[in-house]
Amino acid sequence: MTANATIEAVTIVAVWRIEQPKLTARLARYLRDIGLAEEIAQDAFLLALERWPRDGIPRNPAAWLTEVARNRALDRLRRTTMIDGKHRELAVDLAELEREMPDIEAALDEDINDDLLRLIFTACHPLLPAEQRAALALRLLGGLSTPQIARAFLVSDATIAQRIVRAKRTLRDAAIPFETPRGEVRRERLAAVLEVVYLVFNEGYVATTGPDWLRADLCGEALRLGRSLAALMPDEPEVHGLVALMEFSASRFPARIGKAGEPILLLDQDRGRWNWSLIRRGLDGLNRALALTPTPGPYLLQAMIAACHARAATAADTDWIAISAYYQALALAAPSPIVEINRAVAVGMAFGPAQGLAIVEALKDEPRLKDSHLLLTVRGDLLEKLGHKAQARAAFRQAAELTGNERERALLLARAGG
Repeated sequence: MTANATIEAVTIVAVWRIEQPKLTARLARYLRDIGLAEEIAQDAFLLALERWPRDGIPRNPAAWLTEVARNRALDRLRRTTMIDGKHRELAVDLAELEREMPDIEAALDEDINDDLLRLIFTACHPLLPAEQRAALALRLLGGLSTPQIARAFLVSDATIAQRIVRAKRTLRDAAIPFETPRGEVRRERLAAVLEVVYLVFNEGYVATTGPDWLRADLCGEALRLGRSLAALMPDEPEVHGLVALMEFSASRFPARIGKAGEPILLLDQDRGRWNWSLIRRGLDGLNRALALTPTPGPYLLQAMIAACHARAATAADTDWIAISAYYQALALAAPSPIVEINRAVAVGMAFGPAQGLAIVEALKDEPRLKDSHLLLTVRGDLLEKLGHKAQARAAFRQAAELTGNERERALLLARAGG
């Protein structure tokens, strides 16, 4: 493959990463079948892979993909025999699609957030088990592959694949309406929706696989969804907490990556490069959330932790005692091995690496962490601070073998001494 062809292929994939959730959401509004919408969107992408290298990337790639997908949907469903009410209703929607979208580019100027919100609330329907909701939404909204989602949930690829297939089938068979619910129904689904937005942002913040440590496109989409949720549900403290957490985290993007794309860890970042506009937005959102509840939930607690970092002018000014206390509260509110790993880091910084290492050692037999590099990374860091250099290097090497991200692997191997 030539250099130009490689660049073009990368560009096509980048376009797909951005447009896939929007295209799937747009199709699902009319088709009322999320699985079919995703399949047709993928067909459009495959056609782009075939034609764009030959004909050139269109002036408006999103419009091209939308028009191809719409035509594929119409062709597919015209071939379907209208044998029941569901098909007749679908035929009416397709007729509406033909009427409403004669000018695809004009339609793309409309706000897509409504469709994305409908998609995420539909994917998080209570008819689905929690693990199916999150997996399906990550696939549709984050464009994540099955292995990426599996790593996010610390389970096997086969398990995630089954969850996604079953979720699509359940929504299709139950004829779940593609809508943003109202009132109490909306509140019932909120926890699942917030979890998905959080997971999409996390996948962008540190990608589980691939050559890039940071995927700003995923983080941006999660932040847009979070802000839309905050406008939709202004009295929900956890919504504002999650948005504040994402604002604080996104504020570090300019300082998180070096000139060659290498990761720069939090304590080594040039804080002068942080985005202080985003930090101010995060602090405003945090104050708004705290005013709404006397008892912070998991996202609000994490925002409080992130605010401690944002307020510290230098790494040495960080209030690690407060952070360790917030992690203790988080471990009670939403216990998980990942929370315990982060608590170990905070405790190690606040009270010494030996105390942090004690928390890490208590997690060594945790089955959900057997394929995760995070525990070994933190263990290596704490051992290094205690002066146990050989053990630390061994832990970093083991962690490097487990991570799927190329940048993170290089960082760990460098800490292991090559």
